[in-house]
Parts: sequence; C-alpha cells; structure tokens
Amino acid sequence: MDRDGYGSRPGQTAIERLLEDSRTLSPLGVERVASGWEHHAGSGTHDDYRKAERAALHVLETSGRARQWDELRNQLLGLTERPGAMVSWRVEHGDVGHKAEDALLGAALALLAGSDLDQPHHEALVRPMAEALPWLLGSTAS
Repeated sequence: MDRDGYGSRPGQTAIERLLEDSRTLSPLGVERVASGWEHHAGSGTHDDYRKAERAALHVLETSGRARQWDELRNQLLGLTERPGAMVSWRVEHGDVGHKAEDALLGAALALLAGSDLDQPHHEALVRPMAEALPWLLGSTAS
C-alpha cells in the first residue's frame, strides 16, 4: 500500500484488485482506458498485442485454466454491459465503453495467466488498462 492508502489489501489477488478498481473507475477513467486501448493495442490490431493475447490463451489452455478464463470474462462483461452494469461503464457505453472493456479483458487475461506468461506479453496486455491503473505494469501473478 502506498502512503495515500492505495494498493492491494493483504491477501488480495491481482484479479480481485482489478475487479475492485474497475468498479471505482470514473467515466474519465473509462475514457483513459479506451484511449490506452487505441494507442497501445491499436484497438486490438497491433501485432504485439495479438501475439500476447494468443500466448496468454495458450498458457490458460495448456494449464487447464480455460474454464477459469470463461468465468472471469463473463464476470467482467457483467460489470460492464449487462443489466446492473457499473454506472461509469454505462455512461461510457458505445465505442469508448467497448474499447475500455476490451482493455479490461486483456488485463484480466494477463493476470490470470500470471507468471506463466512472459513479461513482454504480459506488459502488452496490461498496458492499455494501466493508463488508468498504473499498478498493472508492476503485476505478474494472479
């Protein structure tokens, strides 16, 4: 925890922190994430991002965690677009919200893959979301 009291709680996983922090993002935070998605991932078209995504999915499939990914992905989509979605994500619904949602999914994918994913691929997946949550750049394990 930093001097302002920001940080993970004892025993909190990186995924739990991501979920918690995503719930508290303001509409401006959602916009920053969407901008990071465009800039760092090319809205998912940059080769580095696509390679990182494939590498993380391979890690999850070969380690028997594909079902965990499906469950986490569904949980995140429930927070961002289904009935009862968080207010800030509803405010930014549309193109901005979808870009931010894609960045959130990429960060969650990297965190779930954890230390089994190499650092360059991890960084490529978390960098867009790190525009609003900079702690992600120092994360590795789920």
